Amino acid sequence: MEIITIDQENIIVGIRPIKKADESTLYASEVTSMGRAVPKVRRESGAARVVARTLLGKLGFPSMPILKTRSGVPIWPPGVIGSLAHHDTVAAAAIAGTKRIAALGVDIEPNEPLPENLIDLIATPNEQRMYDLHLLKRRDLFVLKEAAYKAYFPLYNQFLEFQDVEIDISARLGHVSKANCTFSLELLISKNVIGLAYSRSA
Repeated sequence: MEIITIDQENIIVGIRPIKKADESTLYASEVTSMGRAVPKVRRESGAARVVARTLLGKLGFPSMPILKTRSGVPIWPPGVIGSLAHHDTVAAAAIAGTKRIAALGVDIEPNEPLPENLIDLIATPNEQRMYDLHLLKRRDLFVLKEAAYKAYFPLYNQFLEFQDVEIDISARLGHVSKANCTFSLELLISKNVIGLAYSRSA
C-alpha cells in the first residue's frame, strides 16, 4: 500500500490494488449495509475499507467496520473524517482529524484519456476557456470535481452536477457557487489520477 501525506501531514491518503479476496475482508455489518451489491462492488468496497482501516490504525484506532448512511456517506469514528474511492483495479481512502480538517473527499481514476464526448458535461464554459484541449481530455477535472462533491455532500446534503463546481488547478481551489464554498485541492498523477478536496476547520 502506498501512503501519502497532504496539508502538512494533516491528511493521510492510502492507495492499494484491489485483490480477488477483498470481498472477504468486509465485516458482516458492512455486507448488510451494502444490500444487494454485486460481488465486484463488494470486492472494490472491501479494498477501499482495507485501506481506510490501515490509515485509521495509524491514528491509533482498532480495526472496525466502516458502515455508511442511507445516502452512501461512510460513517467514521468520532474525531475522524474520511472518504473512500476506487476504480476497477485500485482502491483509495483519505482520512484526517476533525480538529484540523472539516470536510474531505477523494476520488481515483485510471490515468487514461476521458471520452471526448464527456468534456462538455464535465467542464464549465469558463473551464473550457481556461484549459487547453490536452488537459480537458485528461481526467483531472473529473476526479477533482468528484472529490469536491464527496467533501461537499456531508456538509450540505445536496447533490451537485459537474457544472456546479468550478476548478482552478493553478490556484488548487474548487468553488461551489450554489453554496458559495471553496475547497482546497490536490491532484496526484501517476498510473492513476487522484483528486483530493478538503476544507480546514475554523
